[in-house]
Amino acid sequence: MKLDSIRREYRYAALTKQSVAASPIDQFKGWLNDAQQANVNDFSAMSLITAETGGFPQSRIVLLKDISADGFTFFTNYDSQKGKAIESNNKVGLHFFWPELERQVRIDGVAEKTSREVSVAYFNSRPLESQIAACASAQSSALTSRNKLEEQFKSLQNALDGEHPECPGNWGGYLVRPVRIEFWQGRENRLHDRIVFELVENDWKIKRLAP
Repeated sequence: MKLDSIRREYRYAALTKQSVAASPIDQFKGWLNDAQQANVNDFSAMSLITAETGGFPQSRIVLLKDISADGFTFFTNYDSQKGKAIESNNKVGLHFFWPELERQVRIDGVAEKTSREVSVAYFNSRPLESQIAACASAQSSALTSRNKLEEQFKSLQNALDGEHPECPGNWGGYLVRPVRIEFWQGRENRLHDRIVFELVENDWKIKRLAP
């Protein structure tokens, strides 16, 4: 496989300072809707980038579950690697990539736990099997085998006998409050459009970056 010979041009759309919404949240919502309408696979999936103090950056895919004027919300186990990293350093990155639309969005923000009410409400909306999995798995801890995990799941499933478990205390949401949002639109000849919003004294400032 000769990766250095792979080429394709980007011709889907253009992006200008005049065409973007005044609010980066509104601009993001528009692009997210475009991705859904274009049937992009897992259009709400995003890479979450964390870095513990003094540690290497870590990236993994999580699912966006809410977008509001306050920011971007996802849910996880607070005792997981990402939860511990956020506890150590709550400055995080989010990255969306929609190749069908030749678009990326990069977000820098500060993560904080959602209220318990928000976490419980979302947990209760999940399928029963997903609830059981969240309770049975000590996320990011070492496992002796796959069978052990499945046994833990089955044991809890049998104990519940069709009932729904309570939301674990170590499971819930994070709200990422953005301070910088960059919109990237692929263009011909690698002269891509990059429009960035930066939060300065509670006001969004906009500028274009060189590709």
